[in-house]
Amino acid sequence: MLKELLNKVFSMFSSNKTEKTSETIYEDEEKAETSKIYSLWDYIRLTENTQAHHILSVIGFDEWVPMDEIKRRIKELFLIDYKNDRSLYPYIKTLVDVGLLETSNVGGKRKWRKRDLIIKIKEKIKEKEEERLLAFEKSVQ
Repeated sequence: MLKELLNKVFSMFSSNKTEKTSETIYEDEEKAETSKIYSLWDYIRLTENTQAHHILSVIGFDEWVPMDEIKRRIKELFLIDYKNDRSLYPYIKTLVDVGLLETSNVGGKRKWRKRDLIIKIKEKIKEKEEERLLAFEKSVQ
């Protein structure tokens, strides 16, 4: 076992000597990729004046919001007071189940906040350049 351990240690040091000299700090143009970042919240549109719309309008990304604060913010922002405050819970549970909200149950009080739903799309630069060339050729003809 000691021999195997020493071999692993020596192999770590010997692998540093055989580094590839062909690597550069510059990316190869064929492998270069650009990435675009989109937020899913920019594309989600809820029906206005619904309980789901009210809930998502008053909950943010940064802070955990308890139910009392959600009710207060809805009343202040939309001037709406629900007859049955418990009707908000099924909407919040559905939004949590779908993955739009996340929940925290600390100290016996449940709190919610929006999840950051970010999509990163990678595109190859070479493909973009080819599309630009085709568009340029069509415009010249």
